[in-house]
Amino acid sequence: MSDDLFQPEHEVFRQTIREFLINELAPHADEYEEAGAVPREIFKLMGDMGYLGMRYPEKYGGGDDILYEAVLHEEAANCRSGGVGADIGAHIAIAMPHILNYGTEEQKERYIVPGIKGEQIGCLAITEPDAGSDVANIKTKAVRDGSDWVINGSKTFITNGSRCDFMVLAAKTDPDKGYGGISMFVVDTRDNPGFEVTKKLDKLGWRASSTGELAFTDMRVPADALLGEENRGFYQIMGMFAWERITLALGAIGGAQLSMDEAIAYAKQRKAFGQPIAKFQVIAHYFADMATKIEAGRQMTYNALKLYVNGGNPIKEVSMAKLFCGRMACEVVDTCLQIYGGYGYMTEYNISRSYRDMRLIPIGGGTDEVMKDIISKTMGLG
Repeated sequence: MSDDLFQPEHEVFRQTIREFLINELAPHADEYEEAGAVPREIFKLMGDMGYLGMRYPEKYGGGDDILYEAVLHEEAANCRSGGVGADIGAHIAIAMPHILNYGTEEQKERYIVPGIKGEQIGCLAITEPDAGSDVANIKTKAVRDGSDWVINGSKTFITNGSRCDFMVLAAKTDPDKGYGGISMFVVDTRDNPGFEVTKKLDKLGWRASSTGELAFTDMRVPADALLGEENRGFYQIMGMFAWERITLALGAIGGAQLSMDEAIAYAKQRKAFGQPIAKFQVIAHYFADMATKIEAGRQMTYNALKLYVNGGNPIKEVSMAKLFCGRMACEVVDTCLQIYGGYGYMTEYNISRSYRDMRLIPIGGGTDEVMKDIISKTMGLG
């Protein structure tokens, strides 16, 4: 634990949010997975309890302390469904921060205030069928027409996309400028005739997440839907990646820790050859290795988090934390599943779901390959 980062009040909150997730959400995880959606009532409940606005300014109804939100992301695995954590995280840590950082006062009042209350759900729409990590290659276009912008294009893999109320959208406003011609918009999706959810995506993991494929056909939005400066969208996107990647690293740590803790409990009661399997040296050493890797990831991520909250721009440290923790967590859940043996391959234990859910971390928010490219460039390579 980093004593110079999280204060006693944050640790009190850690216990509070953990109990909330275990008692209120975890018992319904199977229902959410089966339905492929997190009920909107969960957002409203968390909004009423103040859990959706902890990093946002008090004047919008928030708590003005980003470390509380960091604790939430680390503890999110206790809800027993990666998709639940993904939808909540996409709303509070990916979509709304763009509005907070680049929006007008009117946009903040219109979207952040109800977003904090859980009355509206947001998504961030950047990825396209032919442009994931290659943000500069997006094809969606926005053309000015009188007092409106007319948007045409498509997006895919959009978390919360199939049921969002508002969307932070990246589009080319000057295609001839490449990455210098991208702008961001905040768009109301309800009763918008040009907006369509073309498919709700079926996934290996994060099955409770409402992930959508979206299409825009002559979708009209008013001029004041522009978020930030015209043609500055690429830089806005790059500036917001750091927090998303920190939250993914925190989620990976929390998920790995939970998986290991549950595997230890299992190994202590599961007997083979006349004794608990935890007493076999090979199993005990598995746990020693996992505990070491989790702690290394935790300290790496806490360091990046500290630099971030102190106003730095820790591109290298964030990329390293995201790269290491994503792979580490995948290795940990794989080892834990091995410890369960045949039972780990069944759905009786949570480890099978954790195995599927964790695999997205090395992909989402910037792939491992992109993280390595960023890190190598900070070293003067490439």
